[in-house]
Amino acid sequence: MLIHPWDAGSEAESLAFVRENSFGQLIAAGRGRDVPVVVPTQFLLVDDRRIVLHLARPNPVWAAIEENANVVLAVAGDWAYVRGSWKVMPGEGDPGAGIPTTYYAAVQLICQARVVTDPEGKAEILRQQIAALDEGLVDPAEHVRQFRGIRGLELTVSEIKGKFKYGGNADAAHRAYVAGRLAERDGPGDAAALGHLRRRSPVLPG
Repeated sequence: MLIHPWDAGSEAESLAFVRENSFGQLIAAGRGRDVPVVVPTQFLLVDDRRIVLHLARPNPVWAAIEENANVVLAVAGDWAYVRGSWKVMPGEGDPGAGIPTTYYAAVQLICQARVVTDPEGKAEILRQQIAALDEGLVDPAEHVRQFRGIRGLELTVSEIKGKFKYGGNADAAHRAYVAGRLAERDGPGDAAALGHLRRRSPVLPG
């Protein structure tokens, strides 16, 4: 993805976003395919360089991973449409001539995939995911008979690409004006986008 210098996210910023948004698109290019295999999936970032997840055994992604273990895990969110009129401050000109945009965060993790097929390995992946997402459940090993229907996947992260497109190319006055409009509208995604905008623009009121 295109990342302008003013939109680039640090490694810490990017990983924090991934931890808070543990659902993404697993993309496996395979070899010689017309299009890659793209799988929407829940996952768990165990540490800065390791991700675990599980998928159904019939999933077409396994063949693509067997062809090529290099995959991408893409996570995007916290988006908000910025109206064109918000890009023209009062007294600066015709609001109808403003150019709209979309604020959003996106992180792409380039990874090496390892397929986990042994029952204990699958159970451990499930334990980690459940510990992060649920409580009060029996140990996954209690369901070992159903393990034949899934495979586990461990991803080792080799590269992190983070983009946080929140008006970084505009001056503080224009960012503050857009922040005010987002707060007023308070629609779906606006609060999250406003949080990123303020975090990446320390001069704006919190």
